Amino acid sequence: MAASEENSALFPIFILTMIALPLVPYTLTKLCRSFAKETKSIHCCCSLCSRSGKYHKSIFKQISNFSTYSNLTLVLLWIIMAGLIYHIKRTNHVIQVFDPFTILGLEAGASDSEIKKAYRRLSIQYHPDKNPDPEAHQYFVEFISKAYQALTDPVSRENYEKYGHPDGRQGLKMAIALPDFLLTIDGVSEGILLLGIVGVCILLPLVVSVIYLSRSSKYTGNYVMHQTISAYYYFMKPSLAPSKVIEVFTKAAEYLELPVRRIDDEPLQRLFVLVRSELNLDPKNIRQEQAKFWKQHPALVKTELLIQAQLNSESAALSPTLQRDFRRVLELSPRLLEELMKMALIPHPPQGHGWLRPAIGVVELTQNIIQAVPLSTRKIAGGFSEGIAPFLQLPHFSEAIVKKIARKKVRTFQEFQDMSEQERTELLIQVAGFSATESQDVETVLEMMPSVMVEVTCETEGEDGIQEGDIVTMHAWVTLKRGNGLCGALPHAPFFPFHKEENFWLLLADTASNNVWISQKVNFMDEGAAITAASKAIQESKEGSGATVKEINTAVKEAVEKVRSGSRLVMRKFQAPSEGNYNLTCYCLCDSWIGCDKKTTLKVKILRRSRAGTRAAGVLAEEGSLVEDKLDEGEEDEYDDYESEYSEEDDENESQ
Repeated sequence: MAASEENSALFPIFILTMIALPLVPYTLTKLCRSFAKETKSIHCCCSLCSRSGKYHKSIFKQISNFSTYSNLTLVLLWIIMAGLIYHIKRTNHVIQVFDPFTILGLEAGASDSEIKKAYRRLSIQYHPDKNPDPEAHQYFVEFISKAYQALTDPVSRENYEKYGHPDGRQGLKMAIALPDFLLTIDGVSEGILLLGIVGVCILLPLVVSVIYLSRSSKYTGNYVMHQTISAYYYFMKPSLAPSKVIEVFTKAAEYLELPVRRIDDEPLQRLFVLVRSELNLDPKNIRQEQAKFWKQHPALVKTELLIQAQLNSESAALSPTLQRDFRRVLELSPRLLEELMKMALIPHPPQGHGWLRPAIGVVELTQNIIQAVPLSTRKIAGGFSEGIAPFLQLPHFSEAIVKKIARKKVRTFQEFQDMSEQERTELLIQVAGFSATESQDVETVLEMMPSVMVEVTCETEGEDGIQEGDIVTMHAWVTLKRGNGLCGALPHAPFFPFHKEENFWLLLADTASNNVWISQKVNFMDEGAAITAASKAIQESKEGSGATVKEINTAVKEAVEKVRSGSRLVMRKFQAPSEGNYNLTCYCLCDSWIGCDKKTTLKVKILRRSRAGTRAAGVLAEEGSLVEDKLDEGEEDEYDDYESEYSEEDDENESQ
């Protein structure tokens, strides 16, 4: 009985240990991540972003952000741990060693007369004939009588003095920390024990495994459904126009799971009227086009209309049920657009290159969704060579405001940025009618906008020229500068209801053939990861070229300093194509801002491989140079050397 009680007492300690072992390190890791994430959250401080509520740290918002399933489970487990600790502390008792002298209130070595005298005294107090209390009876039988027998019986006393127990040498006892009812196998608890073992040891792991496998079989490592990737791969075409990208994007399987309700029909009809001009419907057959649009899957119709509501800032017209769907669509959009970008850049046969035109279209769509700017504003019209989309991402700007400032010969966004702060303030207050606060909001956003520079070279390591079939290394430094001095930051996006980090796509492409040779996503938020990657890449490159340890350390140190000053290193390898001259363009495309993209052109001459395997350095077009210098800054700022569906005239391929 005593052993069973000891087992029951140890069971809470066993449960406490099993909970604490994974819970304590997981909690510490989660806290460290949350603090690290908080230090990186550098956002726009204009009045529109402040009113959006995304960054407002109210008590309600903190509670709502905290109230996730994982966080609530974490709190519940800590409450259970606290309860177990309290229970153990309250019920814990020290296991006493059997000492007959102590039980009888005697000192060790007492005489027989003293033992009998003490026994009679305790009998008067605890004997059942003298004390009717059941606990007194139990204490008398289990302790007093046993202690008296151990000291008066010669054999028992000899065993106690020799082995410390009146029954002689005691064997090793094994116990299991389970409650008493689980160890009592009788007619009542036997079935409960069997069901418990089957449920905990068999059914519970089986259910968890089935749920995990069913979900993992539907999603990739990026939490995108396999059906979505298949659909994107099927609909992705090399000539996919930017205006058609949205039609491919909305075919994600995640959007097909949106609920279809009859009560949403009327609000969707009203929304359709508001955004009809942005749906690429043929105006000559408008009735047929409208009928065709509504014949699509209801979830696809809802998704495309909700995306257009974001692009045209019409979310206020949505019903409460559509507002929930609207947030869900936007929450999934960055992840799905990134996957769509990967489908455009995945190597396609026969050359094994990605496709430039759809990739640029995906980035444009991403920019417009984040900034809530209509796609049609990219159209070249009204004397604006790059459209008015870059202006509309600024706070308090509208199409009418853009037309007003255009009368003062400000027709490009770059011209507007190049103005001094005083000149912009006078222009906005006197011409556009802005208040001082609104003008300051514009300056705040302009200071947040990134300015990117790209330095790129291509070479065969250890060789003077590039021959067909060589492994060529592209070495590119992407440097980011802002007016406010920040490096990593969250973009100004007051109409996008979720946090969105800036990402940049570096593409080395041949515009003439629409091929992307190299693609890489660049992020400026995690400086530590960028330092590690740059150090490793530089070290491997220098070791491959046979540099000394001192030269390697110097190069690594210089790379680390460049990363800390706001640069990121991209090193990728590709196989040189067939002999010829190639006019390549290196694009750096931002997925969060409109008008911040840069491009750099370079010429690469591929030599014919000689039969003997030697290199003819004199075949280079320009002596001592394989990669020409970049275009000047004015040419870099132009963003019109690729075809765009939003321009009225077809772009001509430039011969570079």
